[in-house]
Amino acid sequence: MDALTVLVDEHRVILQALDCLEKIARRARDAETLDAVSAREAVELFQTFADRCHHAKEEDILFPLLETEKGFSTGSGPTAVMRAEHVEGRACVRRMAESMDAAEKGDREAVARFAGAAEAYVRLLRDHIGKEDHCLFRNVGYALTGDDHRRLLAAYDAAEEKLGAGTHERLHRIADGLAARWGVARAPAEAGACCGAGIGGAVGGDVGVAFI
Repeated sequence: MDALTVLVDEHRVILQALDCLEKIARRARDAETLDAVSAREAVELFQTFADRCHHAKEEDILFPLLETEKGFSTGSGPTAVMRAEHVEGRACVRRMAESMDAAEKGDREAVARFAGAAEAYVRLLRDHIGKEDHCLFRNVGYALTGDDHRRLLAAYDAAEEKLGAGTHERLHRIADGLAARWGVARAPAEAGACCGAGIGGAVGGDVGVAFI
């Protein structure tokens, strides 16, 4: 597995969680009440899996390599756009988290705030993932050598270790539990499986053009 496939596979898990969040928000608007258990699980997934795990791989590992070694601009290029959208997404998740206590107690305005932040996050992240999968990753694949992929995968492993033993498995159980509860199709079994699960294996030779 190469370093870009790792990120694309993680996107499948995030998209699964976004489908769940969309349904949570829609029911919240229709019923003017929040399924607080599902909402808290979804927020944890986005805070930990999407941000601390996935976005950290991009911001702290992949993007710096592209910017320091592959000629990408740090101020106005595609990695800068992706970083800005990560920041915007964190703000949406923060608004969801801040509204949950009051929403759980039946505050209808808080329920509406949660739903609005959730809907904004779903729109943002779906568009963001499309840009990365179909534009950014397609365009950078040619520039990454086999050695680049090995370095990236090793760095991904190190980043995963910081999250703690069992975190990966727990988050996937949460994601799959939400999918079952809300009638959402699960991502393929291998999607995100590299996360904290020994992804630093050898990549033979130059990977060449990826995702093209």
